[in-house]
Amino acid sequence: QVQLVESGGGLVQAGGSLRLSCAASGRTFSSYAMGWFRQAPGKEREFVGAISRSGGSTYYADSVKGRFTISRDGAKNTVYLQMNSLKPEDTAVYYCAAGATSIHVYNYWGQGTQVTVSS
Repeated sequence: QVQLVESGGGLVQAGGSLRLSCAASGRTFSSYAMGWFRQAPGKEREFVGAISRSGGSTYYADSVKGRFTISRDGAKNTVYLQMNSLKPEDTAVYYCAAGATSIHVYNYWGQGTQVTVSS
């Protein structure tokens, strides 16, 4: 069982930056691929990006590529989402997720953190 807690969301102006954190419980953090997803009002949840178990590979949605960066810190059992050059269309609830087998299947989800980008 893995519990995930996101933090770092808030209100920011367009062009600004935020860093989201996702703290994972348990001693098997390195066994999980980690992903970030988001859901805007009235829209389906969408993939933002993911990082492999080792941290050696990262993957991003085209909409955030070049602006967002995912990293992980094994010593802190935490995965980060650095978001730069934010746009109003980035406004959403952001969720982190843990995948036991790959970046394509996620077994555990956090409760989400709100990110609002004003124009």
